[in-house]
Amino acid sequence: MEKQRFSLLLLEPNEIYFEDFSVDIVRLGGTADGRCTEPDLQTAGRLKMCSRSLVFEAKGASAGQPLIKIMYKDCTTIDRQHQDGSEPASGDGQRLAIRCRQYIEMLDRGQIQPYRFVQQECTFLFHFHYAKLDECLQQICQLYRASTLPSYEQNSMIATIVYSRHSRVKFNPLWLNNLYERTVADFQVEEINPLVVNPGRLLVTNAFIYFQYYNNISTKPVLKVAIRHITGLSKHRYLLRQIGLRIRWQDEQQQQPAAAAAVGTDQCLYLVFRNQPDRDDCWRCIGEQPDYAAAEQSPESMTLKWQNGLVSNYDYLLYLNGLADRSFQDLTQYPVFPWIVTDYTSPELNLAEPGVYRDLAKPVGALNPERLARLRSRYEEMGEPKFLYGSHYSTPGFVLYYLVRKHPELMLCLQNGKFDHPDRMFNSVADAYHNCLHNMSDFKELIPEFYDPEQGGDFLQNGLKIDFGTRFDGTPVGHVALPPWAQNSPARFVRLLRQALESDYVSARLHHWIDLIFGYRQQGQPALDADNVFYHLCYEGSVDLGQINDLAARHAIEVQISEFGQIPRQLFRTAHVSKLLAVPGPVGPAGGRMVLRALGEYCTHKDAITAVAIDRTVGHIFTTSKDGTMTCYSLGERRKIRSVQLSDLPISSVQLAPDRSIILGGWDNTIFIYNFDFGKISSTIRAHDDAVSCISYVPSYGLLVSGSWDCSLKIWNNYHNDSVVGYHVLEEKVVSLDTFAGERTIRVAVGLQSGELLLYELDGRTVHRPTSYTRDNQQLLQTHRGAVCEVRFSAKGTLIASAGEDRLLYVTDADSSMTICRKELAETVRCLCWTVDGKYLLLGDRTGTLHVWNMLLGVVESELTLHSACVYRIECIDEKRIVSCGKDDNNYCVKLWDVAT
Repeated sequence: MEKQRFSLLLLEPNEIYFEDFSVDIVRLGGTADGRCTEPDLQTAGRLKMCSRSLVFEAKGASAGQPLIKIMYKDCTTIDRQHQDGSEPASGDGQRLAIRCRQYIEMLDRGQIQPYRFVQQECTFLFHFHYAKLDECLQQICQLYRASTLPSYEQNSMIATIVYSRHSRVKFNPLWLNNLYERTVADFQVEEINPLVVNPGRLLVTNAFIYFQYYNNISTKPVLKVAIRHITGLSKHRYLLRQIGLRIRWQDEQQQQPAAAAAVGTDQCLYLVFRNQPDRDDCWRCIGEQPDYAAAEQSPESMTLKWQNGLVSNYDYLLYLNGLADRSFQDLTQYPVFPWIVTDYTSPELNLAEPGVYRDLAKPVGALNPERLARLRSRYEEMGEPKFLYGSHYSTPGFVLYYLVRKHPELMLCLQNGKFDHPDRMFNSVADAYHNCLHNMSDFKELIPEFYDPEQGGDFLQNGLKIDFGTRFDGTPVGHVALPPWAQNSPARFVRLLRQALESDYVSARLHHWIDLIFGYRQQGQPALDADNVFYHLCYEGSVDLGQINDLAARHAIEVQISEFGQIPRQLFRTAHVSKLLAVPGPVGPAGGRMVLRALGEYCTHKDAITAVAIDRTVGHIFTTSKDGTMTCYSLGERRKIRSVQLSDLPISSVQLAPDRSIILGGWDNTIFIYNFDFGKISSTIRAHDDAVSCISYVPSYGLLVSGSWDCSLKIWNNYHNDSVVGYHVLEEKVVSLDTFAGERTIRVAVGLQSGELLLYELDGRTVHRPTSYTRDNQQLLQTHRGAVCEVRFSAKGTLIASAGEDRLLYVTDADSSMTICRKELAETVRCLCWTVDGKYLLLGDRTGTLHVWNMLLGVVESELTLHSACVYRIECIDEKRIVSCGKDDNNYCVKLWDVAT
């Protein structure tokens, strides 16, 4: 079969191709007085009827001739009669005569080159072989009339024509895979590819989805995808409207384990719907079918994997781009990557030198202080809505600026058949970066191709040998000039940029750039503080196109949105977590795994041990129990040195104060202060109306925080009667709490009987003033399906671990509220603690097993048996020793362990 040279990229951006006809063409030249000259030879081919033009493609022996495009707006007459008044020859009743002021020649001899605009009066005669001329003429004249209208009215009329034509097109039931398929829903949609919009129908059955093409641009009438082969289904924004749906799948012969699937190997169909309800209905319909089994990667899981080094910076940025509605199918929202390297002149690139890296905490526009000062000055003088940068960091033009050598046909489509001026093209990496630093209207970032070694930097070479013209100095535009350290090798250039992107320097700072592009510094006051403010129409939510009835205003805004860049969807409302840079050792019997060696044990209580506290300065271990006693064990003397009966009811918790006072909470609603030196209770505080379930002392601020089964949380100025400075009533029993003291704030993590994990932040400067802390001061971090067993801050106070009766472990970032770990264990975890270096989280369950969670790898690295029954409490004495409290047979024991890795 003869290869078709016509493609949708030969039309104007977003122009619609309807259908084609088998015709013969005769071209008549024109004279100044309007008479026709001798005709060209008759040529056979196909006439493509499109929404703004007619395109003729020669076939057979004339297939090397250029394609001819006639824009409706350039036509003077469209009729079935000759314009010179002569009698039509035999068969001319099927001839369409089109007279135009200008026509366009494309792909002469099949070569990609700028279009040739022939500006002369000319008449084309088309003889239709099979189609009825009257019907074709009526449709073409309708489109011709639309071309005489203003742009916004033309678009509206074309949309009406498209809707009317396609409403009459039916789906052929013979295309279904089998007779037993049941149609669930169908939608009128548009397939989106770079600069191309192709209308069609999406039919959803209980086993397949079918995309029916309304034209013959594809060799098949429908695209058929089995629902069981779908690997991803995600909602997307298109032109700032939530109407996009991206469907990814693998063909049967491409099926492979998910772990082995490479990024980007899936096939993709990107569709936009008439409105958001239709899009959401389609998403729901596909997801509800029995064969649908796609397991989408959760953002929390991806962030944890990235944070712990299991996902590369490149793959994580690609994932965030997809999550923020950016796609390779949509040039208006193409994936955006940062400039990383700043050195494009040295003979060698030293990636160990911090000076070669860009400041990722600043947008491109703020990298040059002098230019930023001028931009700020202009900003201050500007009326509302103000903006710092009138140009965006990612637009279709910027994307094709980088990719013109690889996809020249896209640039010709975008720029009406022309390439950019040779001196304005992407000729040199060093010049492009210099321009982004100094030009007052150039703030563009990079695209993924700069960091993808698999493509080998092919976009940097003029492999198609396209004639892009000659620069001012007389040199033809060829390959992109690379920095000296690339050694004229695009593959080496891209490989070194990828190494820079994955370097420790960038990994430690990449979260700042994520905050600018996808996070909390994207909008509002944080964006203003970060000099990250763009034109208001670039932001999602700035305008609702569905509510604009004025066609002219709507068209103007659509052009602005499509051509001048869109801010990605905001993914994070608070600061993004940073990457953990510690490199784990090998996980094997001889290296990496935690190994425990027993140092000793003692039986100290007659009932379950409820709390443990360690005085590391003198080497004392304090434990409390449901039997109402407190004991003290001396590490130095290796013996129990004190056991005191303090209450007839259980003691729930114990904390140590710097003055050697021991603070204890009891089920008799009181807080005891025990003086260790004098060996007696020095004071008793009637603290709550029910059992005191947990306490935490903050020595640097002199604060005591207590929680109770009476559903209240109290904050005490030290530990004296009538010294409450904060009081909060909750809806459920408080069962666990922990505190972390920062330089200016105190964080309090609270676990409730209902399963909620709450975080309070107290201002250290005002915390001693009596006040009533209300619900406004709290933040809900997690919700377990059962009661919270324990919560603990990491050593730096940035992470909060929580375990619940639902057997779930959560690790939550305290700064961003992001869930960076969610793990379901086989048994309920009763207690947990962090190791001193923060690399491990130790989890003790009700069967006596210790689970060692490796924070760097995001996995349970090992499981060790500490007690024959339950592990009640576990605590790190120092880097090399831990203490566990549990039950062995009928004994309640405290065990000491030596830690080796």
